[in-house]
Amino acid sequence: MNSKLETTTTYQDLSSLPPSGVRGLWISFIHDLQNRICSALEQSDGKATFVEDAWERPEGGGGKTRVIANGNVFEKGGVNTSIVFGDVTDAMRTQLKIDGAKWFACGLSLVIHPINPFVPTVHCNYRMFELYNEQDEVIDRWFGGGTDLTPYYLFVEDAKHFHQTYKDACDAFDPSFYPKFKEECDNYFVNWHRNKERRGIGGIFYDHQRPAPFDSPGGGKSTAQTSLVQDADNSLNSLTGEAGAQVAPSTGGGRGEVFWIDFAKACGNAFIDAYIPIVEKRKHTTYTAENKHWQEIRRGRYVEFNLVHDRGTIFGLKTNGRIESILMSLPPTVRFEYNYQPQPGGEEDKLLQACLHPRDWLNEISEEERVAWAKRSNSC
Repeated sequence: MNSKLETTTTYQDLSSLPPSGVRGLWISFIHDLQNRICSALEQSDGKATFVEDAWERPEGGGGKTRVIANGNVFEKGGVNTSIVFGDVTDAMRTQLKIDGAKWFACGLSLVIHPINPFVPTVHCNYRMFELYNEQDEVIDRWFGGGTDLTPYYLFVEDAKHFHQTYKDACDAFDPSFYPKFKEECDNYFVNWHRNKERRGIGGIFYDHQRPAPFDSPGGGKSTAQTSLVQDADNSLNSLTGEAGAQVAPSTGGGRGEVFWIDFAKACGNAFIDAYIPIVEKRKHTTYTAENKHWQEIRRGRYVEFNLVHDRGTIFGLKTNGRIESILMSLPPTVRFEYNYQPQPGGEEDKLLQACLHPRDWLNEISEEERVAWAKRSNSC
């Protein structure tokens, strides 16, 4: 890992926001995750390293954009963190339906575009949002995130590995999370203008998960809110080793701030286990010009979703976000060919059909398993 990427960026004007131990917990997690993911990707590439571009936002905050390019494995990618905040503007009230005095958002977002068409593109995003009133009270707080895979050629074993990794992470918190968040992912990354064609084969996606008391109408204005912030401050102190600190119990049936931060940690940490083994398995696969052509066709679909439908892109553009960081997700080369259709029944069409018809990767029987079952049945 390049030592210059280990630096920590601080924004002194965070002091203009109300005190919040929750923010401190989240910021520390996001920066640590950025460092570990960058290290894992550099090791897998074996050539290219991330270059960091630290930036500041005039209205408040800034971020660390880290870009990797022209490597042995990765053609272009970015692992970005941002800490942004400011006053709620009239445009935000009208276009984003945000009603308050001040806001804060912090997150990690990454997109990795490989050179080899048999290595999938991957996207990951984990974020936290806070909203404050004129009295500098927290009136809303929510967490969101997810990780999804965009292959160009379909390998069922890779799909199962990726989804199983995230199911395991979800199951440690709530067995209902994986099926729920998988469905949300399948229904979010959709090019609705292309016959509901999915961008890839999914993963998990969750948004606007509000801890108690923000998960009930008017809850953000209750007296319990002050106690929750103090609880989060205590848990932050326990991590930093301050004397007398305690980790407060979660509230709302175990669904307080600490719960959602721990869940994001588990999902963020799962990224390396979910993605890197697939990269290692496929990165030396021989490919042809035709394979590269198909990759660029599918990259075009990726661009369409990000520019037309993605809420994160829209939020960034509406809040004067840094355009280079927002558009970092776009691949370096794409193709837009009139009415392009893959050969029916071919490998390219198999991928397209999986994007048109989301599959239950962990419960379906593969062709190999079906044949083996038939052989066992016939031998009885």
